[in-house]
Amino acid sequence: MRERLKRMPKAELHVHLDGSLRPETMLELAVEEGLTLPAAEPEALRRWMLVDDATNLEEYLARFDVTIALLQRPEAIERVAYEMIEDAAADGLRYLEIRYCPHLSTRQGLSMDEAVAAEWRGIQRGTQDFGIPARIINCSLRHYDPELSVAIAEHSVRMRDHGVVAFDLAGGEAGRPPELHREAFDLAARGGLGITVHAGEAAGWESIFEAIHSCRAVRIGHGTRLFENPALLEYVRDRRICIETNITSNLQTGVVRTAAEHPVRQYFDAGIPVTLCTDSWLMSGVVLTDEYLLAQQALAFTPSELEAMALTAFEHAFLPWPERVALRDRALADLASPS
Repeated sequence: MRERLKRMPKAELHVHLDGSLRPETMLELAVEEGLTLPAAEPEALRRWMLVDDATNLEEYLARFDVTIALLQRPEAIERVAYEMIEDAAADGLRYLEIRYCPHLSTRQGLSMDEAVAAEWRGIQRGTQDFGIPARIINCSLRHYDPELSVAIAEHSVRMRDHGVVAFDLAGGEAGRPPELHREAFDLAARGGLGITVHAGEAAGWESIFEAIHSCRAVRIGHGTRLFENPALLEYVRDRRICIETNITSNLQTGVVRTAAEHPVRQYFDAGIPVTLCTDSWLMSGVVLTDEYLLAQQALAFTPSELEAMALTAFEHAFLPWPERVALRDRALADLASPS
């Protein structure tokens, strides 16, 4: 089954640049930066970066301090983006959207424009070498001053010709309502960007409500606690708002106790557009094939249902509709052909 799912055409809509570095690359970048990492050997570093001891979202996010320190030069950002395309191709992906907060790479004088330009160079080289298209989702963070979110939104609109297709809000949810950043989302939406928001993970259904009604979200990152409000669940279904589901990550942050209890099964059965995502290849220790296999094993998704979720990802990508249709139709043709 795993080999079948690896061959299945897939798209990844929710994966973080700073959560998907190769341990080998981290060690090389650390030498270049003169930094000391928690481990000096790739496998030991991989184990250290795997979040298997967090009790909440904030503890999960703490691991990112290590990787962000390595993403302060354009050469490093470009390399990581390139390697993500290579790794995506190896896992059977046909498209991915890589999200990152460019302000995190400004600690040593790099501008946000320079950070995104470097990321886009890496993506373009990766697409040329491995045939996998990808785009960029820029994030602001919930703990940022709303004025900084506005600056990131303005930058994101300006960088649309550098692969930026959407604007997002990430970071610790508890006590940080997304509507505080409404102005940034208004600016991003008026500038033609897609809108997705991390919501309904550490915070409840109210976070999802605000993401949709205050921030114009047409996709929701995680959305795990949507079931808490049946009326909102129906609204999401009726408006075809896509839920970017991250089963393993939700287990790591304690949002669900077991994979078998994850509400993605309920959402799919209710007719909500859902697709599976990884969140972070490094911190979660998974690739997208693993998430599909977990859904099959723990939640009894059938092969045809898994294929439907994979096609949903192509349909809800932040690409022009003709490009989405082309990706979806190619995936359909491959699924229909004898393996």
